[in-house]
Amino acid sequence: MRLVTFRRPDGSGAAPGMLDDAGRVRDLAAADATLPATLLDLIRGGAGALDAARGAAGKAPVVADAVLLAPIPRPGRNIFCVGKNYREHAKEFASSGFDATAKEVEPEFPVVFTKPPSSVIGPGEPIPAHLDPTGSTDYEGELAVVIGTGGRGIRRADALAHVFGYTIVNDVTARTLQQRHRQWVLGKGIDGFCPMGPAILTADAVPDPAALRLTTQVNGEKRQDAPVADLIFDIPTLIECISAGITLEPGDIIATGTPAGVGIGFRPPVFLKPGDLVRIEVAGIGVLENRVA
Repeated sequence: MRLVTFRRPDGSGAAPGMLDDAGRVRDLAAADATLPATLLDLIRGGAGALDAARGAAGKAPVVADAVLLAPIPRPGRNIFCVGKNYREHAKEFASSGFDATAKEVEPEFPVVFTKPPSSVIGPGEPIPAHLDPTGSTDYEGELAVVIGTGGRGIRRADALAHVFGYTIVNDVTARTLQQRHRQWVLGKGIDGFCPMGPAILTADAVPDPAALRLTTQVNGEKRQDAPVADLIFDIPTLIECISAGITLEPGDIIATGTPAGVGIGFRPPVFLKPGDLVRIEVAGIGVLENRVA
């Protein structure tokens, strides 16, 4: 099941919906008025709320010309992100001259940072590269995990049972700021630097997230193409690591890292410029597409 947040063509408020097999948005609340008012509240409602959404799906009406927003337009907390989590990307980052954080190429433990809720935008919204004063804006296509059942001290063996579903994020980055400040929040946390969507694919539809594959195109040119199986630290390991001391909550988002092929991997680097179109796809979830402003 692909769950979304949408706005009606008249601009009226955001509501939870689903994408059917034809890619049409269906209004779940119109089929069941007792459903939570937001997708975040639906996630927090647990198995009962998800079962109710499934029950409404078959009779939910199509919303013509619906506008998709980020599935969770305003996350309840910062987004957990993981750096240097694909081997080939770790190598390209280490050799790029922009890594000011560590000497080793592949990290010994997960490199975790966060992006604030204000960085989130939805499919089709412009990436505000003009907010990067250094002109070094780069893309990073990533699979993201949405937590369903929270907890602290989650064991790796139990981790996938805590997952509500999966979505796509673009961990947009101002590379010079990332390097200059020796940490990544200021370079990656800029307003609008976390496009997300188009949907959350529920975990029951993804028996093995390692079997998913992510691709990124810029202006129709394929830049990234890798299976999630190539992660250095897989999804259960990330959940175990983060939850060891931080209680994960329903609706928390973990961006798992980006494959090789980002702009700083080119010689010289190829940064995003106004008008560029970034297209990230994970089969089953869909396509996240944003143009650079």
